[in-house]
Amino acid sequence: MSEADGLRQRRPVRPQVVTDDARVLEAKGGSSFSGRVFRATFLMLAVFLTVPLLGAMMLLDSPIDPQPLSFKEPPLLLGVLQPNTKLRQAERLFENQLVGPESIAHIGDVMFTGTADGRVVKLENGEVETIARFGSGPCKTRDDEPACGRPLGIRAGPNGTLFVADAYKGLFEVNPWKREVKLLLSSETPIEGRKMSFVNDLTVTRDGRKIYFTDSSSKWQRRDYLLLVMEGTDDGRLLEYDTETKEVKVLLDHLRFPNGVQLSPAEDFVLVAELTMARIRRFYVSGLMKGGADLFVENLPGFPDNIRASSSGGYWVGMSTIRSNPGFSMLDFLSERPYLKRMIFKLFSQETVMKFVPRYSLVLELSDSGAFRRSLHDPDGQVAAYVSEAACLCRSAAGRPSGLCGSPQCLGVHGSTDRQEMGSWLSPHREASSLQLDGPWHQ
Repeated sequence: MSEADGLRQRRPVRPQVVTDDARVLEAKGGSSFSGRVFRATFLMLAVFLTVPLLGAMMLLDSPIDPQPLSFKEPPLLLGVLQPNTKLRQAERLFENQLVGPESIAHIGDVMFTGTADGRVVKLENGEVETIARFGSGPCKTRDDEPACGRPLGIRAGPNGTLFVADAYKGLFEVNPWKREVKLLLSSETPIEGRKMSFVNDLTVTRDGRKIYFTDSSSKWQRRDYLLLVMEGTDDGRLLEYDTETKEVKVLLDHLRFPNGVQLSPAEDFVLVAELTMARIRRFYVSGLMKGGADLFVENLPGFPDNIRASSSGGYWVGMSTIRSNPGFSMLDFLSERPYLKRMIFKLFSQETVMKFVPRYSLVLELSDSGAFRRSLHDPDGQVAAYVSEAACLCRSAAGRPSGLCGSPQCLGVHGSTDRQEMGSWLSPHREASSLQLDGPWHQ
């Protein structure tokens, strides 16, 4: 082959341009593979977690059988409901010495309360002294309560004795000076064919003859109060006990978690807090309306606990938890979603659910007609968390406490003051609180 032919057959060697396309394709291939592995792993984990969860939801029984409830939109926290920090001005009393003081009574300048460990105690000169127990045994956990007892509502009677409602044991009269305990009505006694499983609060006439009290449920006990709230059970009752004839009457039935009770100043009606429904009902015990009932106030800004007289002729109401507006209220949200309630209590304990209840504390004063008069707040529960009760003291001309407003010890006593004594219903909070206000219209 000639040199010319050889040159014609040669092809110019073009320079090879090296790009990252191959690497990109390779990377894409690797990325695609890694993505598939990740998605497969994620799906497998999701299946492994979801299947047991669905199985538990299908197989496990829910402890409650809730019915849908309907609420109005909570009132806006404006005006007299405007959030403030007045409860943070409270002074903690007997801190780390009391466990869950639910209710407070005064005889003179001596204070009494019941605690979560089953005791009725006297609080005087900075000392805590046990004056009564209604049960026995270890009193350390919630499951010990039925044997140990749990004193809730407590009132001073006209003869220097205390009337106490124990959630598990019934109604008692206690002489705090002699340490004498008298059982008035046992929880084991059926009332119109139904047992009392959750004796809660009480209020006593000035002559000490009639005791009006609540049995929050014939199904649920106090230790299962959250199940009672979530189920919305309507088996609570308002009852009357006559200390002379020993007769018991059912005044109102089909209540949803009846809680605090308070006689009017004229003793013509009784107010009863219906906690689950965020309202207070009124039952007339004398006068032209005797035997009748109506709503005293509804759509409260929280779920009401105890009710006590205020110095202005109205009523103080401790809110067990708030219904925020603006904001989110878990109980309002769940009220029309019973399927969510069932699922929650299939998967979580009461203690776990309680961790989602805000520590917001609210005390509301109502007028004698049920209008909102003023409110005291501790938005984070820094000082007074989970307030169950607020009551004012009346003082003698010498300035010494005579008793709680509206009690027999305050009859004929002038100079009532809104010095608040507050209890906390939740056991881990180990104190009572005291708060001095400037007057009944202090804002």
